[in-house]
Amino acid sequence: MDEAIRKAGVLIEALGWIRRFRDRYVVIKLGGSTLENPDSVKAFLTDVLFLETVGMRPVLIHGGGKDISKAMGKAGIEPRWVNGRRYTDEATLDIAARVLCGEICKGLVDEINRQGGRAFGLSYLTANCLKGEKLTLKGENGEDLDLGYVGHVTDIDVGLIERATSAGLIPVIPSIALDSTGHRLNVNADTAAAAVARILKAEKLMFVSDVPGIFLDKNDPSTLLSHVDVKRCRELIADGTIASGMVPKVEASLEALEAGVDKIHIVDGRMPHSVLLEVYSDKGIGTEIVK
Repeated sequence: MDEAIRKAGVLIEALGWIRRFRDRYVVIKLGGSTLENPDSVKAFLTDVLFLETVGMRPVLIHGGGKDISKAMGKAGIEPRWVNGRRYTDEATLDIAARVLCGEICKGLVDEINRQGGRAFGLSYLTANCLKGEKLTLKGENGEDLDLGYVGHVTDIDVGLIERATSAGLIPVIPSIALDSTGHRLNVNADTAAAAVARILKAEKLMFVSDVPGIFLDKNDPSTLLSHVDVKRCRELIADGTIASGMVPKVEASLEALEAGVDKIHIVDGRMPHSVLLEVYSDKGIGTEIVK
């Protein structure tokens, strides 16, 4: 009986959040080594299905850099990096598109459907959602750096997402965009998720990977920041506390907050039900970034 009462207490704690977030968009980016663990992916997708079942509108966006690198290795293609970004020639683009749209996206959709949900992949293979243009970066001397077919998201098909979620479908979007001529572009999944959240004015943007959140000292788990604002994030970027791969994730988050997204969450997808614990409990388990 005590255990039953405890479970009821958990549901009551979640009730207020469930009512508050009903019919609101939550954009969730799945990446990192979480994608490589089938059990973690299944548990994560159960959480996503729960969100949809209790009235939220989850939109799932994924990358797959490690799988792309493995496929390139099998094809005998040596990865090339320009300022930390993967150079994408035609052969690399073909592999990225096949892995992201044809394999990972399909696998996520199939698993959601297997669990009793209804999901649909939104890509150039089905119904394209992400619109983009080629990304240009400046070198140390101000010169333009050629990244090949690497892009960034400039717009999305909002109506497509609205129709899908209104019909009870969970959109699954791989990080491949189309430019104005219909050519494919390889886009960073973190910044793509932030763009989707920004344009949808989502209630929440969640980054689910193998990173538990923002640490003041990455070697000390006790320094995890559970709550941080934009000003503090900028200070942590400036002093190098937020570094390397976390920088574009956080910078994209700050842009999304400025554009109307209510909160950003960074959670560890290796922890069972981390998404539900972050969204529907009074005290989350990752880092929450607010304006």
